[in-house]
Amino acid sequence: MPSVLITGVARGIGFELARVALDDGFKVYGSVRSASDADYLATEFGSQFVPLIFDVTDQDAVLTASMQISELDIIINNAGIIGLEDTDTVSASTDEFLRVFNINSVAPLNISTTFLPALRKVEGGRIISISSQMSWMGYGKSDRIAYRASKVALNKIMQGLATDLADEGISVCVVDPGWVRTDMGGAEADIDPHDVSVGIWNIAKNLTMSQSGKFIHWNGDEREY
Repeated sequence: MPSVLITGVARGIGFELARVALDDGFKVYGSVRSASDADYLATEFGSQFVPLIFDVTDQDAVLTASMQISELDIIINNAGIIGLEDTDTVSASTDEFLRVFNINSVAPLNISTTFLPALRKVEGGRIISISSQMSWMGYGKSDRIAYRASKVALNKIMQGLATDLADEGISVCVVDPGWVRTDMGGAEADIDPHDVSVGIWNIAKNLTMSQSGKFIHWNGDEREY
């Protein structure tokens, strides 16, 4: 049975992605941060869902979790935070930048490289990281600057990872999910989380080496960094 690791499955896009992948016949390993979330999702999703309890910034916990998995077809780095709302380039603190970058930029790379041995066991492994339209360099806005900058960093990190894994036939991309109605996106967002999760899953399942290193909109269109 093919398998996927999805981080941050307790709610939002991650929750819907897990459901879509399970419906497609995949075994899903999903990261959560609490035993209560793990118990709830195990009941909600059934036997082909395996909860992994770790914070994505806890490298020791991530390594321990990776030892439970021998093979993976896909890694989806979904976990992330938007950070403080009232921060711009003048008011954002160093602590805020480091907190957001650690979760949104550094953790996806650590997840990808820590679980890489399992991904190497299959042919055509894929790594997908959820970025944001707010990372686009065509925007000059400065609100939530730590979040915006962390997603720019994520894009560049994953572009580099795509380069480094190209010779192994492992494809890597970042996805723009648009403005989604989740706890992060808010109730006024224009995209349903299930719809965007179906789009992201189609990208993840069908990603080719010709798309590796690209920034892809959730509908499948390539977009500018």
